[in-house]
Amino acid sequence: MPDLTENVYAVLLAGGSGTRLWPVSRKLYPKQLVKFIGKNSLVQSTIKRLSSVLDTEKIRIVCGKEHFHETARHMAEIGVRSEGKIICEPCGRNTAPAILLALLNILKSNQDAILCVFPADHVIRDIESFHNKLNSAIRLANKGYLVTFGIKPNYPETGYGYLEGAGEIFDGALAIKRFVEKPDEKTAEKYVKAENFFWNSGMFAFMGSVMIEEFRKYQPELLKIMEDIVAKYSSVTVDEYKRLPDISIDYAIMENTDKGVVLPSDFGWSDIGSWKSLYDFLPKDGDNNVIDGDIIAKDTKNCFIMSGERLIATNHLNRIVVVETPDSVFVSDLDNSRDVKSIVDKLKEKKRKEYRKHKTVQHSWGSLTVLEHEDDIKVERLVIYPDSNLQFKVKKPGLQHLIVVKGHVKITLNMETEWLTRGESKIFFGNESVKIDNPEKEPVCIIRVKVEG
Repeated sequence: MPDLTENVYAVLLAGGSGTRLWPVSRKLYPKQLVKFIGKNSLVQSTIKRLSSVLDTEKIRIVCGKEHFHETARHMAEIGVRSEGKIICEPCGRNTAPAILLALLNILKSNQDAILCVFPADHVIRDIESFHNKLNSAIRLANKGYLVTFGIKPNYPETGYGYLEGAGEIFDGALAIKRFVEKPDEKTAEKYVKAENFFWNSGMFAFMGSVMIEEFRKYQPELLKIMEDIVAKYSSVTVDEYKRLPDISIDYAIMENTDKGVVLPSDFGWSDIGSWKSLYDFLPKDGDNNVIDGDIIAKDTKNCFIMSGERLIATNHLNRIVVVETPDSVFVSDLDNSRDVKSIVDKLKEKKRKEYRKHKTVQHSWGSLTVLEHEDDIKVERLVIYPDSNLQFKVKKPGLQHLIVVKGHVKITLNMETEWLTRGESKIFFGNESVKIDNPEKEPVCIIRVKVEG
């Protein structure tokens, strides 16, 4: 029997910002890179649940350029090589361009490819059932169908789009009668009772050559522009990429094609699109709370409480969300926690840095944490990864004082090198270019004090 997965590629869409999970998820550190559940980030969990049925060499991740290095690091942490597997977009343009970009890149090396597309930030509880549905989807894709996974709704969710299924086609899949926008609660209740409506999961399977023909038929201009972009991929600018329409794969293709089918699925899926949905997914304690971090909860029930660095003490709370990070705290009633998106919009409007980044920012060489910043003095913690280096220039007038608190580093200044170990320090003055190398097998930690002016 031939191996149905031989030509199957998993495409993970990792371009979202997850604003409804602020303050943990932010523009420069979106939710797919966050470890909400267990020891793995959401993108790591997505890769792991695919690795037992699909070849990890055929995984491709579409993400923003600003997330390339951290995505590669997350892949390396679970033993998956990132070389040639990360496809970067200069800017986000919704799911149709992202999927088409991956599709054209894959077809360059395999014209017989089948693509299974998954958001990188979703979670699934029943892995065995998911694998069974994935195999069904691959069989359907081999027959030329464009498959979307429709999740059987177990409550009237108003935050998801829905699909209406019609007659059975093959292997349990139904014809797609129509796509439905996010409904109000009364309409959602009708959909749940009808039993032929499904949550639109944003997961797909299709033969690459079939999907290309559908783009040629329904989105010829998008296809032409993207073909030009892929031909000169390494030199594509943000302005060129912004020419692409901001359009979803549903609007672009799935609502127009006559090859679409919905595969009814019930494997404990969630898009983790809000603190409420994360609360619903996670196991609860005896008081029906989800507790993560340094928490003292008194007379507290049905709550989600997450601490990043500080102690959180609660008293007499019910159905409340409390999420703490080093620079922000979010408090809301559980049912309306999705509205945090409007708070993020206000932060962005006011040009507050908290919407965009954490106090700790990840870089290709390591991480930088702002410990203190007042007037012209800034104190930072630098963590430099093994076999990595950091280069910077001291502004004039000003100085920088480096103190090694962990590890052993090589400092290069004006072609001269010296070694510093724990407890040793060095002061650099204005207009000097400095390079710090970590040749060790463990990360090193340095405190940097910057004085300007």
